[in-house]
Amino acid sequence: MTQDKKQLSGEDSLIARYFKPLATDPGAFGLVDDAAILKSSGEDIVVTTDAVVEGVHYLASDPPDSIARKALRVNLSDLAAKGAAPAGFVLTLALRSKDDAWLKPFAGALGEDAKSFACPLLGGDTVSTPGPQMISITAFGRVPSGRMVGRTGAKAGDRIMVTGTIGDAALGLDVLKGGAAAKALASDPAARDILVARYRIPQPRNALAQAVRDCASAAMDVSDGLAGDLAKLCAASGVSATIDTASVPLSAPAAGLVARGAVGIEALLSGGDDYELLCAVPEARCADLIAAGRAAGVAVTAIGTIVPGNEPPRFLDGAGRELVLKRLSYSHF
Repeated sequence: MTQDKKQLSGEDSLIARYFKPLATDPGAFGLVDDAAILKSSGEDIVVTTDAVVEGVHYLASDPPDSIARKALRVNLSDLAAKGAAPAGFVLTLALRSKDDAWLKPFAGALGEDAKSFACPLLGGDTVSTPGPQMISITAFGRVPSGRMVGRTGAKAGDRIMVTGTIGDAALGLDVLKGGAAAKALASDPAARDILVARYRIPQPRNALAQAVRDCASAAMDVSDGLAGDLAKLCAASGVSATIDTASVPLSAPAAGLVARGAVGIEALLSGGDDYELLCAVPEARCADLIAAGRAAGVAVTAIGTIVPGNEPPRFLDGAGRELVLKRLSYSHF
């Protein structure tokens, strides 16, 4: 029996209005149940979860559509690093109020991304909070049985490769906060816009998921900072690494800021929110990953080598001198 709309609670009406249209997978049951079914046939299901919190992962002034995209895309980036194809996600919203002016663009952008990345909404929960808003997403992906790419398979001799460019998001946040990058780019609004967009709306590399699965011996996404995330990958694999910082790919705005001395390369190596892929790749497979990136319109760059040992990765400048990083990555605590 269909429930009368007048009998719907505030939470139920919110879900029915904004999120039921996103639940296109039959296993979501139109969001009328408190559970969903995700079917699998001879595949492994990869599960990842990330939350974005107001004031920590996004600013209160950020547009709601960009917040929605970031919340989903940071999880899609994790799936790409595992070599997994998106299968669906569940959403938890902690909101201060039921604000249609905020919810409508949020749900609209979330639905657009869910469709374009073939990752439908399966279910979730909405709660009220007196504190900062929080959006938590748990995403599910599919990989052929036994083929998920973890962090533990890197071997000495593997090349270290990254997608895209590094450090833009950290600079974008600095621009929004009126820091050194904002001052240095005061007369270049186009460059500022590029960096802010990289902070607000990650570009997950899901088009390369199969190539990562086929080519990489270990992989993860760069979320907390290249230096720190590489250290995590090396620790998991029981190896070390040497990085040529001159090879780390930078966007034109970032490279310009470094060249002018407005920011140091260290800040870009340890800045968070890149959401690029970091892979350890056997030498014989590097060309294949680069070619896959080229076909997808994504640059893939070799920046160093996995070496034996248990010490932290070393970062060398163009003259072969080691850079001493004050911090490796962003940390919540």
